[in-house]
Amino acid sequence: MKLLLKLLIAVLILGSIGAGLYYPAHSYWVEHNKPEWMLAEVEKGDIIAEVNSTGEIKPVKSVQIGSFVSGPITEINVDFNDRVKEKDILAKIDPKLFEANVRRDEALLATRRAEVERVKALLKQAENDERRARTLQQENPDYISGTEMDQYIYATLSLKAQLTVAEASVDQAIANLENSSANLEYTVIASPVDGIVIDRKIDMGQTLASQFQTPEMFVVAVDMDKKMHVFASVDEADMGMIMKAKEEGQRVEFTVDAWRGEVFTGQIEQIRVSSTITQNVVTYPVVVVTPNPDMKLLPGMTAEISFRVDERHDVIKIPNAALRFFPDAKYVRNEDKKLLEGEEVPTTEDEDDNATEQVLSAAERADAERREKQKHVWIVEGNSLKAVKVVVGLSDNKFSEMVSGDLKPGQKLVTRLKTK
Repeated sequence: MKLLLKLLIAVLILGSIGAGLYYPAHSYWVEHNKPEWMLAEVEKGDIIAEVNSTGEIKPVKSVQIGSFVSGPITEINVDFNDRVKEKDILAKIDPKLFEANVRRDEALLATRRAEVERVKALLKQAENDERRARTLQQENPDYISGTEMDQYIYATLSLKAQLTVAEASVDQAIANLENSSANLEYTVIASPVDGIVIDRKIDMGQTLASQFQTPEMFVVAVDMDKKMHVFASVDEADMGMIMKAKEEGQRVEFTVDAWRGEVFTGQIEQIRVSSTITQNVVTYPVVVVTPNPDMKLLPGMTAEISFRVDERHDVIKIPNAALRFFPDAKYVRNEDKKLLEGEEVPTTEDEDDNATEQVLSAAERADAERREKQKHVWIVEGNSLKAVKVVVGLSDNKFSEMVSGDLKPGQKLVTRLKTK
């Protein structure tokens, strides 16, 4: 009996000790296994939306200078990077054959003109003979017969026709001389514009052959020290924003590898409607004009471009990481668990949902895109997560504008679960 009492007392003592240790241990275990969240702060400030693209820097205008005539190059007066003025002589082609052609056509023209004078003299003589014959016939019809009179008349007409042919031959000779003179002038290659020689494609002694196409000799860039063009290819999905940015005169910023850390600025000058399709991706050329007084931007450089398409000032900004966060249901308070099903994104294996999306009408797709602006972000409330409904607007790479919602600057939003 005493032994049983002793055992009972021992059990009660051990139970009291266990009960005393359970609650601290349980509290420690709960606190130790409590989820830790990565948080991001709601801010207030400006949001600048940009469309990024790559492009190539080109001169505003580049003139390709070629040769209309063939022959050996006898003189080259410019080299790469030389500045030239309009009518400056860049190169010369051997003119010997063309000078000979000019002399030949000058001699031919002189011959044709002499022929005109000869025919005029014969015509004058024939007209005088015809006038004298008519006078004699009027004095006495027996002096000149009808046959003889016809000979005088038709001799005059024949010489008038010969004079017309001779004068036409003179015009032809003049045209030939003008042609050969022009070809002689073409042996002197002059710059048609002021600019900088950015390419030279000939060497001294090289022979040009221009029978089938005009050979390119020089490329002269115009106003390269004043401004340059940046040609960008922009995806069709962004063209609406780009067109709006052009209308509003939004600034364009870009960088080049040659000048790391320096940001260049420009304006959208032209949006071209000639699309390009590459692997089913449609892009449009957008031309940006930028000043180049320091000649830092050279033709062919690759530019990393950011088109500023819209901006908001002094708005509440929600971190994009918080908008992307999707919690596990076990961490969410009971009142918000029903939201998880509505926000769950179907996987690629959900063929029924994909099929439904493919048959949506244009109005339904537009409505779905508008509803995508309605989001939920999550805040920590005790040991659970609470959903806050927001409607977002403009976004940049870090934040999105809050159009409506119950959030304030400084409030912490969950972005992900910390891994232990």
